[in-house]
Amino acid sequence: MAAGLAAAGLALSGCATAVTVPPPASAPTLCAELVASLPSRVAGQEQRRTEPESPATAAWGDPPISLRCGVETPAAYQPTSQLFSVNGVDWLAEELSSGFRFTTVGLPVNTEVTVPDAYAPEADVIAQLSVPISRAIPQAEPPV
Repeated sequence: MAAGLAAAGLALSGCATAVTVPPPASAPTLCAELVASLPSRVAGQEQRRTEPESPATAAWGDPPISLRCGVETPAAYQPTSQLFSVNGVDWLAEELSSGFRFTTVGLPVNTEVTVPDAYAPEADVIAQLSVPISRAIPQAEPPV
């Protein structure tokens, strides 16, 4: 029984490890408000601590879904880029080697969400995060 409890303790402590999520260069006040309003679970995964600690980052699960608020407009974004809208938030999707990076477009503060392939369909994650983003960050005109 003691071995089982020790194994359970190791499993729980493994979930508590921090995820490295590089914070953006600057984090507007809106980012702290957004991160404070994020759900504790995304795609059925528990929220994890991020390292370094930042009011502009969040993560869930293993492999981690990560969020960074206050990022620059992606270099891949062009006025003619194909965007998709979820709950009033426009997103640019970029395929990565093992998942997707989604970045909001048209808000005064951009938010980036990286979703590993393990959480396909990624749109479920974006749907969950679009609601707090639309509440915390007001609409603006898209960048030109």
